[in-house]
Amino acid sequence: MAVSLREYRARIRSTESMKKITRAMELIAASRIIKAQQRAQAAAPYARELTRAVSAVATFSNVDHPLTKEEEDPKRAAVLIVTSDRGLAGAYSSSVLKEAERLVERLRDEGKEVDLYISGRKGEAYFKFRNRPVVRAWTGFSDQPSYDVAAEIGAALIESFLKEQGEEGDVDEVHVVYTRFRSMLVQEPTAVRLLPLEVIEGEEAPSGSDVLPLYEFEPSPEAVLDGLLPQYVQSRIFFALLQAAASELAARQKAMKSATDNADELIKKYTRIANQARQAGITQEISEIVGGVNALADANAGSE
Repeated sequence: MAVSLREYRARIRSTESMKKITRAMELIAASRIIKAQQRAQAAAPYARELTRAVSAVATFSNVDHPLTKEEEDPKRAAVLIVTSDRGLAGAYSSSVLKEAERLVERLRDEGKEVDLYISGRKGEAYFKFRNRPVVRAWTGFSDQPSYDVAAEIGAALIESFLKEQGEEGDVDEVHVVYTRFRSMLVQEPTAVRLLPLEVIEGEEAPSGSDVLPLYEFEPSPEAVLDGLLPQYVQSRIFFALLQAAASELAARQKAMKSATDNADELIKKYTRIANQARQAGITQEISEIVGGVNALADANAGSE
């Protein structure tokens, strides 16, 4: 019983140490989630209005721009998958990877080859372990993304998209898979097509409350779109990175809280078992002492 008691006490100490770590990680994630959520919310109106403006310009400019041109027979698609750099975030990375696998399977069913672009070490490790080629990967910023990183990713994707069909590294479509932050309890893996930009067919503005604005172009529609569309791609990628960062921190806080609660339960369980073992040891020692005393008394009585 003494050996068993020592084992349980050691387990209690190790579980308490683990609980301190998970509690600290929970508090760190909780302290960062507010700022990440604010950044994501602050970027949402800009991304939404820029998308609306680009759609209006592309629709009413009557310009056949490369970033809005639909290929008649698309052969290859690029998929940017936004995952995390670190683990201990529950099913955050696995959920977005499952969504990406569904998108890749759908694209291949449509007869398209897929080039993978990865953001985050978890996604990079996932495809490396399965010996699946990755065109390019970016790591080290998943919980605190910057616009410079988004601009770098956007430039790489635009460069591949603008290549002529048949040229090495060209793609006809660009998709992004990331986790949309809905609330502290809900983070939703989402796949969106980024390029070519979907425009509204027709030359007249749509009726209704959501009327797209009309524009006059200076110096020309082509020059405006040349400058505007790269900004659109980079801002959409930056918005996706911010949403993913907020989702990652929320998932990590939730996972670490669950781990801390589980550690509490384990400590209670091991403490109860250790107490039972200690009581059983004490009872056995008392029984042995009483038995020894009785045996000694019987021996003395017999000698008399």
